Amino acid sequence: MRVRAPRRRASHAVCFLVRHGRTPTTGKVLPGRAPGLHLSDEGRRQAEATAERLAALRRPPVAVYASPLERAMETAQPIARALGLRVRPLRGLLELDFGEWTGASLAALRRRREWQAVQHLPSTFRFPGGESFAAMQQRVLATLDDLAERHRGESYVAVSHADPIKAAVAATAGVPLDLFQRLVVSPCSVTALARGGGMSHVLCLNATSDLGELGLS
Repeated sequence: MRVRAPRRRASHAVCFLVRHGRTPTTGKVLPGRAPGLHLSDEGRRQAEATAERLAALRRPPVAVYASPLERAMETAQPIARALGLRVRPLRGLLELDFGEWTGASLAALRRRREWQAVQHLPSTFRFPGGESFAAMQQRVLATLDDLAERHRGESYVAVSHADPIKAAVAATAGVPLDLFQRLVVSPCSVTALARGGGMSHVLCLNATSDLGELGLS
């Protein structure tokens, strides 16, 4: 009788990074970590559609994590429901702390001299009373690497915010942090990364339609 060798468990994990859905202030205000910002009606529809796409994968994710902010948790809840899971809040997925800039309009911020550093030299910039881009990137990567170790050979969902997702993509792809603003991460888009076990690959970025072509469905 021929004996099959046991299937070797993959040493990496696949992370489906989801940006939260649209809110009433998306593209207008820098909300940061201020509480009380919820999804708009459109954002809730986006979250439901994203849940359907992730649940359709042949090997669906085994866990759902989210930034504790309301807009991220509200995006994660229909995803978790579609997968038969619960949402696990995780502070490592939080939005960048914009400090004194929290709640400011983007139109006003673009007129500030410091905005050039935010856009073109983010590795040098720390928000007044808040977090630096470099510290945010380190925080997010440490979180994803911890989750990769926890979910070796599996996939999971992490609902976060645009800047943390772009920073994770840049590091995974070997792109300098000073160029990460060139990346686009739309509301409720899915970005898939393979991390862990010496692997560091961007599988897709800013996907807003079917995920089948990833070869994971």
